[in-house]
Amino acid sequence: MDCFSCAHCRTQGCKTADGRYPDFCPTAALSKEKADAVTKKMNKSRKIGKIARIAAEVEGLFYCQMTRVEETVEFLQRSGAKKVGIATCVGLINETRLLTKIFDKKGVEYYVVCCKVGAVDKSEIGIPDEHKVNKGRTYESMCNPIMQAELLNEQGTDFNIIMGLCCGHDMLFTMHSKAPVTTLVVKDRVLCHNPVLALYGSETMYSRFKDKPVDTPADKSAVK
Repeated sequence: MDCFSCAHCRTQGCKTADGRYPDFCPTAALSKEKADAVTKKMNKSRKIGKIARIAAEVEGLFYCQMTRVEETVEFLQRSGAKKVGIATCVGLINETRLLTKIFDKKGVEYYVVCCKVGAVDKSEIGIPDEHKVNKGRTYESMCNPIMQAELLNEQGTDFNIIMGLCCGHDMLFTMHSKAPVTTLVVKDRVLCHNPVLALYGSETMYSRFKDKPVDTPADKSAVK
């Protein structure tokens, strides 16, 4: 590997600014002008600054006290959002209904669009039969994240929430959403939508990840 980054660091000096930075640390290499420019952007933009400050408030006040669902509700209420969009996978519609019940009790207005909206067959974008989930059928609806985003744009949502969109579909949704997007549920059909479990088990049960081991360069992460 020719390029080392934060994954190879063992000091995390950026958390305390104590100067314990490895020689490849992006913080150590960051110019003051660039750092100041980003901070200025947060302070200058009302929208960006508001999101940054509310996120910091929720973290500081409720650290390790609230679940992600509770944190999301808290963020939305503190932001004064008038309408929230929910882009949901059709396979998580029941979970989305549970979320909307919480929103109802908390007074959060929402609009939900499921991934199969538009009822467009996968063949319309060039998906062959052998790449469909149910092979041999004449029709299979494609996921339509761009349409989800456009419909929520029409609703004028202040923020949008992703509920289990597939990898790639979540990218397309985020690219086309006019409102800021947060992810509440990440799709993982094998691990009950808990993808981090694959990382926790990567040294044991997921031994196939060891096919091409990558050694962490201990000498490169030494304190300089």
